[in-house]
Amino acid sequence: MKKEEIKFSVLLVDDSASVRGYLKSILKEVGFTNLFEAENGLSALECVKKHGIDLIISDWNMPKMDGLALVNKIRETHEFSHIKFLMLTTESEKEKVLLAIKSSVDGYIVKPFTPISVITKIKKYIE
Repeated sequence: MKKEEIKFSVLLVDDSASVRGYLKSILKEVGFTNLFEAENGLSALECVKKHGIDLIISDWNMPKMDGLALVNKIRETHEFSHIKFLMLTTESEKEKVLLAIKSSVDGYIVKPFTPISVITKIKKYIE
């Protein structure tokens, strides 16, 4: 049985190529085909400007521009404010989670994560 292709475009932002690769394999497995990658927030902004991104999955701690600065930039730019933003990070302290929520992230997953936890969150955004 052929899996259904999901046209929803996803940008994976993490300074770890292995984390991006793992996320990419999870998403491809369930049918996502429109996947982009960036290694930091600055590269992610360039990608958002070039491509019609529907969802950003971002780490918090990265060089040049971190995930919190990225979500704030996305939210303050009217043409990008519709983009769903999922923070995927090792930051598990209550204060950090609350700070991310105040910055209008749509979801928050603490690393290490399971494929099902990522897919479950993403399904909420594409339905």
